[in-house]
Amino acid sequence: QVQVVESGGGLVQAGGSLRLSCTASGLPFAFYAMGWFRQAPGKEREGVSCISWSGSSTYYIDSVKGRFTISRDNAKNTVFLQMNSLKPEDTAMYYCAVDPTYNKCIGSSHTYSGQGTQVTVSS
Repeated sequence: QVQVVESGGGLVQAGGSLRLSCTASGLPFAFYAMGWFRQAPGKEREGVSCISWSGSSTYYIDSVKGRFTISRDNAKNTVFLQMNSLKPEDTAMYYCAVDPTYNKCIGSSHTYSGQGTQVTVSS
């Protein structure tokens, strides 16, 4: 059974930083693309970032480029999202995505995802 668990969310002031973590089990983690998407109340879900199985390819939506960094540790079945210079508009529930291909990760639907971790940025 595949399990995806996110952690690291919280309340932070604008300009602050958070590091999200996601651990996936029950699958060959090193062969899956990983990513993050978010959804704020009343807004559509949007893909935030993806990383290929090897870490050689990464994707970011324009609004987080230069502020967020995705990375992975295949030995620990974990993907990270370092979020710096946070803005109130980054406030959302952040979900970890697990996909068999990088192209699917940067798409709008995902094979597996977790329950999410809340990120709230105050102004």
